[in-house]
Amino acid sequence: MRGNWTKKITCFAVFMFLFMLADRTSASVKESIEKKIKQADMGKTAPFHLTVYLERNYLDGEVSEEVVKETVFTMDDFWAKYKQWQLAGMGEKGIFLQRKINDISPLLKANGYFGVSGNGILTIFYGRPDHSKVIQSFFQIDMKKLESTKQEELLQGIPIKTKDRYVEVITSFKQYSIKPTN
Repeated sequence: MRGNWTKKITCFAVFMFLFMLADRTSASVKESIEKKIKQADMGKTAPFHLTVYLERNYLDGEVSEEVVKETVFTMDDFWAKYKQWQLAGMGEKGIFLQRKINDISPLLKANGYFGVSGNGILTIFYGRPDHSKVIQSFFQIDMKKLESTKQEELLQGIPIKTKDRYVEVITSFKQYSIKPTN
């Protein structure tokens, strides 16, 4: 029992130490983590438990968070599993990792629609544009310059299922944007 408390206190000390390493590069922080854990372990073979907070940042600005409980046997295995992630910080609660996703969020793929708000701003809605929640706004469109079919598309809502469609719609309507006057 005493060994578990010692290990928990040592892990806490390691996390606190890592806060002081914030100005170092990710690689040197990883090396420091591994060194401190090896020193704390002192040859013990038992794994330790770690709470990992994962933050995904999507192209459309959506941020998703996930909490994972990990049993770490070796730091090499841990870093291999999270090689696509960036170390964002550590604390009493665990380790914080971030990742930029070069895609639109699952929220947009499932129920995102392009449309226009009441004042003609190209907007993404959660659901069809009629009275749905606004997710993101872009720029004001000169609706008088749009063909009637494009106006109708925007009023009905243009579903967003892929990153390519997201980029295509923004690009195609950019030419109809109203330039701000100074």
